[in-house]
Amino acid sequence: MDHFSTDRLTAERLHESHLADLVALHLDPEVSRFLGGVRSAETTKAYVATNMTHWDQHGYGLWALRTKDRAFAGRAGIRRILVDGVDETEIAYAFKRDLWGRGLASEIAVALTEIGLSRLDLSSLIGLVFVEHGASRRVLEKSNYLLEKTTIHHGEDVVIYRIQR
Repeated sequence: MDHFSTDRLTAERLHESHLADLVALHLDPEVSRFLGGVRSAETTKAYVATNMTHWDQHGYGLWALRTKDRAFAGRAGIRRILVDGVDETEIAYAFKRDLWGRGLASEIAVALTEIGLSRLDLSSLIGLVFVEHGASRRVLEKSNYLLEKTTIHHGEDVVIYRIQR
């Protein structure tokens, strides 16, 4: 699953060549507001390395997203995380600000869910979202994820949504 496509996006397995685009994405304070804050270039470089290792360990991870005209759009993926001491598998997505409001997050959430539950045969997936991030919560709700609980993750109030196979 190094590559996949949706109607309006192409996804390619995250690698070092995506670093400059991800640094720009993570330096945008509005994009990073619900990602734990702006990340420096050094932090994003470590983030890319960690997520490349995730691919090697699990056979799936983050993809860089491009529009059909090949412009960088953002990132999305399926990854293992620890939440409240439990090993979970989450879907995650972040888009450049100029692409917000076009339904791309919903499009990628549906694709990630299908990949996770059908192709990877995972029993469930979660979406972990800051409590006040209404747009991302709506994306998960439209993708048939159910609100499971509220918790604290990395010092932030978050909600956990879940979908099961």
